[in-house]
Amino acid sequence: MAAGGCRLLLLLPWLVTASRSPPGCKIRITSKGLDLVKQEGLRFVEQELQNITVSDLHGKEGQFHYNISQVKVMDLQLAFSDLYFQPQQHLVFNINNASISLRFRRQLLYWFFYDIGSINASADGVHIYTVLQLAKDGAGRLKISNITCNASIARMHAGFSGTLRKVYEFLSTFIVTGMRFLLSQQICPSLEHASLVLLNSVLDTVPVRNYVDEHIGIDYSLLRDPAVSTDTLDLDFKGMFFPRARENQELENHAVEPVIKETERMVYVAFSEYFFDSAMHAYFQAGVLAIELQGEKVPKDLEVLLRATFFGTIFMLSPAVDAPLRLVLQVSAPPRCIIKPSGTSVSVSAFLNISLVPPGRPPIQLSSMAMETKLSAKVFLQGKALRVQLDLRRFRIYSKQSALESLALFSLQAPLKTLLQLTIMPIINERTKKGVQIPLPEGMDFTKEVVTNHAGFLTVGADLHFSKGLREVIEKYRPAPTAPAYPSSQPAEPSVDPRQL
Repeated sequence: MAAGGCRLLLLLPWLVTASRSPPGCKIRITSKGLDLVKQEGLRFVEQELQNITVSDLHGKEGQFHYNISQVKVMDLQLAFSDLYFQPQQHLVFNINNASISLRFRRQLLYWFFYDIGSINASADGVHIYTVLQLAKDGAGRLKISNITCNASIARMHAGFSGTLRKVYEFLSTFIVTGMRFLLSQQICPSLEHASLVLLNSVLDTVPVRNYVDEHIGIDYSLLRDPAVSTDTLDLDFKGMFFPRARENQELENHAVEPVIKETERMVYVAFSEYFFDSAMHAYFQAGVLAIELQGEKVPKDLEVLLRATFFGTIFMLSPAVDAPLRLVLQVSAPPRCIIKPSGTSVSVSAFLNISLVPPGRPPIQLSSMAMETKLSAKVFLQGKALRVQLDLRRFRIYSKQSALESLALFSLQAPLKTLLQLTIMPIINERTKKGVQIPLPEGMDFTKEVVTNHAGFLTVGADLHFSKGLREVIEKYRPAPTAPAYPSSQPAEPSVDPRQL
């Protein structure tokens, strides 16, 4: 029994590792990237705090009756702020010694004296400490799952003017204390709404499972909650392509897991061989890795050479001598991607069928040859699109019938390679020209991208920039307001009648 328990303990680390699916795509955001996010986030926080609403304040002290209303934030100074990572899943946004300028309407009744006007006030020593918890939601999307917030105001000053200025200064303790309490109570609810509702609406723009073209789609769902260290935020994405006709099809990942060690750039994106293999497997399953050339689409020089090569066969098939040629090039197995420090390549196995197509008669096959090619792949990032440029490196054909026929086909090696380079490769590169979007929120793009190859994966180091502000993206996706079923009750305008105070 004890021996069995020991074996279980020894196997436990292996079982945990085996149950952990490796990512096909991985993104790391560094502290430098977080500094850029802080700048945009600070503008967003300022906008949110400027829109906070403070309830009216009214009361009496002896014969003094006062009413404070229409509180409006005029200016904010949030110079001392910081945004940083906190292990294991948190972001901390800390504001120290900030100031908020306010203006509000005053009404005062003292015996038979009545005064009305405005008051300028300032809240100083404002401290806001907010912790955002990041997690994977049910759809596999990164979300702010929880927020804790603490806000305090060290001191508040109000500047009074008018005929009853001395009276206001006497009552300032009551008014300022009440205003400081009401203002501090509104800061955290405003930031909670901004985080859990508005910022999460921006994260909703990250593509999770979407279509790449009419044939395939990609699954960018998170495999697990983000891993946060003091300097980095790492996100593990599934990174698997699928054929649209079989959207629930899974391709097991046996590739090397990408490992990102760098922290010099704002962001790093890593792709394993599985990422590219799943794309080619999805295209293969969709049945689109085939090209047919017939008649005038066959290059003239190649047609002459093919007719000369198969002259005896064609002659024996007379009167089909003048029938058009048809070439069918079809991939016979899903291509495989190989990533090495020296570069990225793609191995492709295919077969080429050469036939005559006499009008009104069944096609006559002249040859069926196997092809093995190796393509060099240049991977680059442009904006948020990952693109691949392919070039033919090696090419070999041989007969599936006999070694003697393979020898006879040797003369076709060079012209068929030229056919691939001039006719087939442009078609393939046109399909990969659009690329596939990297899972970043709308309004955020990459710049200064550098691709580095490793054993089994490649990384793209880049900087970030905001092509759209957070507010612009939020307003774009904010749901349209619905008409209320009943007339909304607006706050009543403060009365100028002293008897109603």
